[in-house]
Amino acid sequence: MADKMALAKAINESLRRALDSDPKVLIMGEDVGKLGGVFRVTDGLQKDFGESRVIDTPLAESGIVGTAIGLALRGYRPVVEIQFDGFVFPAYDQIVTQLAKMHARSLGKVKLPVVVRIPYGGGIGAVEHHSESPEALFAHVAGLKIVSPSNASDAYWMMQQAIQSDDPVIFFEPKRRYWDKGEVNTEAIPGPLHKAQVVREGTDLTLAAYGPMVKLCQEVADVAAEEGKNLEIVDLRSVSPLDFDSIQASVEKTRRLVVVHEAPVFFGSGAEIAARITERCFYHLEAPVLRVGGYHAPYPPARLEEEYLPNLDRVLDAVDRSLAY
Repeated sequence: MADKMALAKAINESLRRALDSDPKVLIMGEDVGKLGGVFRVTDGLQKDFGESRVIDTPLAESGIVGTAIGLALRGYRPVVEIQFDGFVFPAYDQIVTQLAKMHARSLGKVKLPVVVRIPYGGGIGAVEHHSESPEALFAHVAGLKIVSPSNASDAYWMMQQAIQSDDPVIFFEPKRRYWDKGEVNTEAIPGPLHKAQVVREGTDLTLAAYGPMVKLCQEVADVAAEEGKNLEIVDLRSVSPLDFDSIQASVEKTRRLVVVHEAPVFFGSGAEIAARITERCFYHLEAPVLRVGGYHAPYPPARLEEEYLPNLDRVLDAVDRSLAY
């Protein structure tokens, strides 16, 4: 049985299921309780599960994550919300020096099953610090899992898997896709959390993306099809670890790769993918791996964000340049 729901609603339903099935699951964050979150992702959860399970916190991201670490040490499974992407940096120290390191520091004796939810990315006309994509900063840190769903079904199941993980997970939610609807089968058996998925078969070139850019790649593939180009799309789903085997399998078939993400291209996750696939597929590639992403500049005011973000024309241009080799 599958229900059609928005991505935000899918996360809400997944959190509800986790709260209902495990009394050790807690939700914490700024305005997550009575308000239901600024995007209403946690709407109704405090009403149904109480203020001791869905906790409105002070405006103190470092304190939110630090408290979650303490709770995890006591056997709880906290799910904390960072209200917007750019607000995570006061908690960066807690995440990278404590949350990511404790398992190794204790020689495996201590586990910290904490999920840090971060609505991220642009496309909503927001002000500074509300539209950034900092996933590469966290992917560089060993000990953290970094994931980002692109659709409602993945949002539901990946949240379930993140909460069940004994390792800390940074769960990047593509806020511009919160209202995109899709089929969600809550009785399905999900695949592995960090396994990439081919969401469109093709033969001429591979587009690899995650989170908000998967839908853009689908639009690109539709336009390219009208021009006689058959593009394959790989939804990476996970940034750390990265499923290089699935990317490699696709590239060995298409012989070309374009990586798309909202974050700046400079030192972005696409750089690691490009380097690793060049090593693995050197004798298969017929063109260099190309990347499309944000510019190496502060995120601009809302009226300019469409010039900053990857769009249809920029990705199609990369496709044409790759196919021209």
